[in-house]
Amino acid sequence: MTNGPLNRKLKMGLVGGGQGSFIGKVHSIAACLDNRAEVVAGAFSSSPERSKASAADYDVNPARAYGSYQEMLEAEKKLPEGERIDFVSVTTPNHTHFEIAKAAVEAGFHVMCDKPMTFDLQQAEELAKAVDKSQVVFALTHNYTGYPLVRQAREMILSGELGEIQATRATYIQGWLRTKLEDSDQKQAAWRTDPTKSGAAGCFGDIATHAYNLGRYMTGLLPDQISAHLRTFETGRKLDDYGAALIKYQNGGLGTVTASQISHGRENDVLIEIDGTKGSLQWRQEDPNAMIVRVNGQPHRIYTRDPGAGYLGPAASAACRLPSGHPEGFFEAFANIYVAAFDAMIAKASGEKVERVNTVFPNVHDGVEGMMFIQQAVASSQQDGAWLPFKCERARR
Repeated sequence: MTNGPLNRKLKMGLVGGGQGSFIGKVHSIAACLDNRAEVVAGAFSSSPERSKASAADYDVNPARAYGSYQEMLEAEKKLPEGERIDFVSVTTPNHTHFEIAKAAVEAGFHVMCDKPMTFDLQQAEELAKAVDKSQVVFALTHNYTGYPLVRQAREMILSGELGEIQATRATYIQGWLRTKLEDSDQKQAAWRTDPTKSGAAGCFGDIATHAYNLGRYMTGLLPDQISAHLRTFETGRKLDDYGAALIKYQNGGLGTVTASQISHGRENDVLIEIDGTKGSLQWRQEDPNAMIVRVNGQPHRIYTRDPGAGYLGPAASAACRLPSGHPEGFFEAFANIYVAAFDAMIAKASGEKVERVNTVFPNVHDGVEGMMFIQQAVASSQQDGAWLPFKCERARR
């Protein structure tokens, strides 16, 4: 597949993703899944030697496996247009996102950034200002928004099919940190439980942000206040491993977000339920190809991921790659974020005006809101669940 007037694949520069990485490889697979991009360069590790050694994993010329992201940006800027990278994917631990993303934006490259967007809210707001001043496309990989039935739910809700939304219940339950895994030098556990790398929150920063973002994406409800209780149940752990938040929305509705990393046997159980005056719906990430819609006095309806069915809206149908009955999942949803961002990049290259806030993909303003969610949840918990303001200047509707 070609990319409009560019008539070529978009060129990706990957930061992170070195040997032993999980999320970096996910980003590369997602970006290339539809044959619209290719990894041509990278700063795959903070170790120049390991970065060079990782080049073969992505079929990248060793000459374009750089020792640092600064080196990559500087060298790639000097290459002719059409040869240099078009966008940078940031797949490193949280505390490095800001400096890498901001440098890429200021160098004029589009950015795909893993979540949470930055280390703290101040960095997020500064990054948003940089993006607003630039002409780049900035996408945040809250990948659950890429599932076809999540986009179907969004279309149904925003069109009024469920009536006024009064309540959302979002949970993300894991069990992998039930023991103090970080003491065994397990890489993923080590940085996620380290406040110098993860930020002010552990579990709530890592996965509750996904649950919160899912409700916002589906409903468009704007937050007003938040009350939260975060706990660290594993003795000696420095950051929270369980928490619950209650959110008051500006329309008077209520939302709850519960996240755990210490629940035995739970894997990546993301569940969201939404109640409207005309109906309710339920979607679960571990069974992503089905969504339940309920109306009192009527049989429950199960929507399946069927691109050929007349009941799916255009956004959901466009997010499907396979016929019904063939399961699509994590990689495909992740790829849908990339594809939507690619469309915006191509539109930019064609001189078209591009939406900056209400995009199909999560954007820099969703990232600011996510960081405010973390900051205010932590602050509320420190004040025994006090109600704190939770409003963003520019927010998705």
